[in-house]
Amino acid sequence: MSHSSLAIDIDKVSGDTSVHEADDVAVEEPLEIQLCADSAAGSAAKSISITMRTPGDDVDLALGFLFTESIIRRFGDVAAARSVGRADPDSGLKNTVRIELEADVEVDLSRLERHFYTTSSCGVCGKTSLDALRVAAPAVRDDGFRIDRDVLISLPDTLRDRQRVFDRTGGLHAAAAFDAGGEIVLVREDVGRHNAVDKVIGALLARDRLPAGDLGLLVSGRASFELMQKTLVAGMPLLAAVSAPSSLAVRLAREFGLTLVGFLRNSDFNIYAGAERIAS
Repeated sequence: MSHSSLAIDIDKVSGDTSVHEADDVAVEEPLEIQLCADSAAGSAAKSISITMRTPGDDVDLALGFLFTESIIRRFGDVAAARSVGRADPDSGLKNTVRIELEADVEVDLSRLERHFYTTSSCGVCGKTSLDALRVAAPAVRDDGFRIDRDVLISLPDTLRDRQRVFDRTGGLHAAAAFDAGGEIVLVREDVGRHNAVDKVIGALLARDRLPAGDLGLLVSGRASFELMQKTLVAGMPLLAAVSAPSSLAVRLAREFGLTLVGFLRNSDFNIYAGAERIAS
């Protein structure tokens, strides 16, 4: 069995006909992220997050999550990162990743409190989250990142060609890092938009590519505040989304000088912030 997709029997109905056949669905499994602040001193691992994800690149996902939440600042903060625990008897998966930090790394787990109030139904999270980012977020480095309009509109098709699991299931989000020439550096897929982005950022972190002032981020869905926040913390100057942005994502992009593109489809797109980075 593929860890990312699962074949199941279905009844496929079309008009008046029904056919019994096999179909692939995207796998969704819980991933527990554990943090061990000082394993050399015998500190116990602490569970800090459980997220529903598509298995694969789990360590990248955990690293990206910790980096975008400002729990770690660089890959050198990490002493070890690995999947642990017993494998699930049905899937064969280990659904826990443990990140062990170097002894001199100070941990502020209060930063994770943001996850308890950054939902679209929250009445105060917008102001609270922006206030927190003003304190914690690094300034986006201006590396002269500029991208040609024709290059930008070619990116969704390039990304779609590299969505291997989506080809089988039709049920996954994708995120990709790309350079100003339109080359996609890496792609990650997941049932969760935020997980796909964390996988990309975690992979860049492990490659010592952060902050990534020379790269943009492309997502296959909409642009939420959370994805904009992750783009900012990763030092990436541009976020492009195939679908719509939220009002708070636009506000965040404009306040921090990022470029935000939405509805990037065919030859059309909207620029919500930072138009100077897109050449005609």
